[in-house]
Amino acid sequence: MRTPLSTDFVITERGGVIENRHAVHAAIVDSTGNLVYSVGDPTRITLARSAAKPAQAVAILETGALEKYDLTESDLALMCASHSSEDHHISRARNILAQISASEDDLQCGGHVPVSDAIHRRWIKADFTPTPVCSNCSGKHAGMIAAAKAMDTDVRSYHLPEHPLQKRIMRTVDEICGLNPGDSKWGLDGCNLPAPAFPLNYLARMYAAFADAATRIPVSGGDDGYSGEITRLRSMNRVFRAMARYPQNVAGDDRFCTILMRAFGGEVIGKLGADGCYGIGVKDSSWTREIGATGGIGIAVKIEDGSIPILYSAVAEILEQLRVGEPNMRRALDKFHSFEVKNTVGVVTGRTAPQFIVRSE
Repeated sequence: MRTPLSTDFVITERGGVIENRHAVHAAIVDSTGNLVYSVGDPTRITLARSAAKPAQAVAILETGALEKYDLTESDLALMCASHSSEDHHISRARNILAQISASEDDLQCGGHVPVSDAIHRRWIKADFTPTPVCSNCSGKHAGMIAAAKAMDTDVRSYHLPEHPLQKRIMRTVDEICGLNPGDSKWGLDGCNLPAPAFPLNYLARMYAAFADAATRIPVSGGDDGYSGEITRLRSMNRVFRAMARYPQNVAGDDRFCTILMRAFGGEVIGKLGADGCYGIGVKDSSWTREIGATGGIGIAVKIEDGSIPILYSAVAEILEQLRVGEPNMRRALDKFHSFEVKNTVGVVTGRTAPQFIVRSE
């Protein structure tokens, strides 16, 4: 465990007085697993929450569920989503359920207030009560039902930690992160599924592994005598490609994940995790080589107090300090980066601004 510096914060100030300091932890890891940059404590034990969804989607893929039920790359993107409950998200989740001969009653998640304020206001006006298919995790749940069916296991208990599918997912997550079997800890997520926890640098390793697979391994072709390894890398490539091609399915209108992936044009994936956690995978490029990384990089960020707006500010600042992406790509994130604080009548009362410096290891 590393003691953070007194500057490892994003601050909010009012009238020139610092009102809040939000502690930042970050790990930047390259494709070899080496920690190359950090902020705060890069080994902080962190619940990845929904930032683990890409690895969970790999486990779903490897059951053969997508091929068995003729599901698409767009469906795969929704399985990685913490979506905004827009009409097209709900429709696609329902379509997955129909495709696999399942129903909304099979979903072991509940309805909840949507991530999108606009959707929330619309639901209130319509006196609409959200059902499980409206959950921002409904794509992941539908994908897991498909996987449980493909494995010919019990569907009603697919969400329980002792279910064969969840055991498979736990092994897959550990393998992609570079952990020994059983090293990760598991809690219960807000959507009623197991959620992994491990040192933050292992979340970065996960995303570096996805970036590496997306760069090195084609989606199809011969296995060159290494069928197990190549199959895993192809699955990771497919997940990376699905997220990058369908960022609207992964998040939604005006969401950080969608804007980030659109701006970077297929070179980056990014995924939010609840309570201030984020993961980014960046393909091998001149951007990664210029910071001394070998291959692609994974970036994992955790905000100590769980603030999502502060998280987005920190992620944008890290990309800026590392010069990942062209300036116009990073500018797409400006509204999340350093923003004004306004009161109830729209008067600017202060601002939020990163104070930390990304340190070379």
